[in-house]
Amino acid sequence: MNKRHNANPIALSEGKVFIDGVQILTGVKCEIKFTPDVWEGKVLGERSPSSRWTGYKITGTITQRTSTPWLKEKIQQYQKDGVTPEMTIQGVMDDQGSDYYQEYGSDIITAVGCVLTGDIPLIALDGSSNGVREDSISFNAKDVI
Repeated sequence: MNKRHNANPIALSEGKVFIDGVQILTGVKCEIKFTPDVWEGKVLGERSPSSRWTGYKITGTITQRTSTPWLKEKIQQYQKDGVTPEMTIQGVMDDQGSDYYQEYGSDIITAVGCVLTGDIPLIALDGSSNGVREDSISFNAKDVI
């Protein structure tokens, strides 16, 4: 029997995000990426290059609707003690109607040693807007489990 692949694909809206074990209820998007460092080279007699991984980088972004001061608290703690704040960020895909979930269950990625990178929004005001504030927070991670 041939199984149809992706008959019920994963709905990206079915999931959760946790930072240090606390669910981010205002999260609207989470992405964690693994990017390998790739060496590439040719040897005599080969027409195409060989490649191999020589390292990697783990990065990600969480987009959230701002409703708590947790980012300001991380900044203030760093200003007070000078210790770079590291977090554990976990993404859980649990679309029970997807083929993936039916075969494998929840897809869980836990990124450890996460350090915020880039701009960290402190305040944003816009008199011409009728929407809500959404912040995209970028991070690097040491490892995923």
